[in-house]
Amino acid sequence: EWQERVVLPPIEPVNLLEERIRPVEEVNKPEEEVISPVEKENIAAFEENIAEKTKTAEEVIAPAEETDGPTGQSRWSIGFGNLLKSGLGTKRQAQQEQTHEPLPEPDEKPTIGWVSPSYTRSRSVTLDPAVLNANRCILNRVPDSVEVDAYRVLRTKILQMCKEKGGNTIMITSAVPGEGKTLNAINLAITLAKEFLQTVLLVDCDLRRQSIHRYLGYKSEKGLIDYLLNDAPISDLITWPGVEKLTVISGGRPICGSCELLGSQRMKELVADMKSRYPDRYVIFDVPPLLAGADALTFAPLVDHVVVVVREGETSTPNIKKALHMLPKEKVLGLVLNRQQSQSNIIEYSARRSFAD
Repeated sequence: EWQERVVLPPIEPVNLLEERIRPVEEVNKPEEEVISPVEKENIAAFEENIAEKTKTAEEVIAPAEETDGPTGQSRWSIGFGNLLKSGLGTKRQAQQEQTHEPLPEPDEKPTIGWVSPSYTRSRSVTLDPAVLNANRCILNRVPDSVEVDAYRVLRTKILQMCKEKGGNTIMITSAVPGEGKTLNAINLAITLAKEFLQTVLLVDCDLRRQSIHRYLGYKSEKGLIDYLLNDAPISDLITWPGVEKLTVISGGRPICGSCELLGSQRMKELVADMKSRYPDRYVIFDVPPLLAGADALTFAPLVDHVVVVVREGETSTPNIKKALHMLPKEKVLGLVLNRQQSQSNIIEYSARRSFAD
């Protein structure tokens, strides 16, 4: 049978070794990718979106321009800029923004206890221990004495009620003269100043009988009356008696018609400033007796709390009721029984403790 023959072209010889071993550049050379027009448009849109996001992030992190705000920073820098620059922010930065004061560096040692303020602008006086003891001030008494413990109890009760009700201004008064309101105001102020958490300002508002400075044993020619009538700077009236965290305003000439001065607008503004200037300060006001005139009745609306001093065996019950009836009930913290004759649990406990030690 006839068969068709297919003639194939001649095969050229190939060097298999040369084909198998190629230069490194040719092996690592990437092949050209074929990108369609649609894919090119998608890539361009994606790159444009990334560029816009990067630009927005740079604007957030960049320093903010000054504004009229209290800190001189814009809301962006406060809300995001400071946070992004520091990662997630730190507790130390948050505290510094709240206090607006430089905080100690981490390597600095923290202060233990409290730091007594430095009264560089106030007049400084030195108290005589003999005068203090003669006037029954507890400043130089033994820390474990009965009198000191009694005022500690009074301080604790007053602080607890002040924290519960709020407020830091306390008026010390009495029903009638001679019950010891001024001495109790001084000893209470000294005891409050020994606490770690607050300072104390003692103000003599008994304009008829300025006597706090006489109890403490120093001379003072200026007092509250000079501020109310002569426009004297309040800084010129403050005296530092050498007791940590305690300042005093007392002195000046006595004056009649003190009721009008205690109820004046200038006095109201002064009490409001004393109340709000330092949140950790208690202000004690020594005010005339309730039944001796209208001074205490006029001054009571300006303060947060009232403490009434009565003397055992001297103040009659009708006078106590009459005096309390003149005051707002919500402001009266209670009565202080002065010159108590009967022994108390404090005396017995102090005696047992001294023998045991």
